[in-house]
Amino acid sequence: MSSIYDFTANSLEGHPVALEKFRGEVLLIVNTASNCGMTPHYAGLQELYEKYHDRKFSVLGFPCNQFGHQEPGSAEDIRSFCDLSYRVKFPMFEKVAVNGKDAHPLWAYLKHAAPGILGSEDIKWNFTKFLIGRDGAVIHRYAPTTSPSSIEGDLVKALG
Repeated sequence: MSSIYDFTANSLEGHPVALEKFRGEVLLIVNTASNCGMTPHYAGLQELYEKYHDRKFSVLGFPCNQFGHQEPGSAEDIRSFCDLSYRVKFPMFEKVAVNGKDAHPLWAYLKHAAPGILGSEDIKWNFTKFLIGRDGAVIHRYAPTTSPSSIEGDLVKALG
């Protein structure tokens, strides 16, 4: 696999989405959770999405329950939480595993393309973020504690 466009993931509603659909866009791919101390990052992610969406930018949210069981709900629970709490308009996908033998292939690719600190490929917590260029390649991996607003400079550069 040479880019994120080689993968498919199911939307939060359960429909397959070929990531090819996002070809030519700059993306921020994030593992999310509704009950995490960093859940307020949803607000910053939505803000970036609204500010730059017309320049072919999107956030792709992937709920994950692997860290402290902070995303235990159903797809309907997740959608309701995102809509009511943060008015999330960016694409959300089905809950995935990001680590281990059951990791979604997209996340295995992202981790290998941009290892974390000391070369570790594991995702350490919710709200790890990957900035993807228009060519589908990973530009940068950001720690869970990195706020969406602090990524804006890199995002603007990627948008060109």
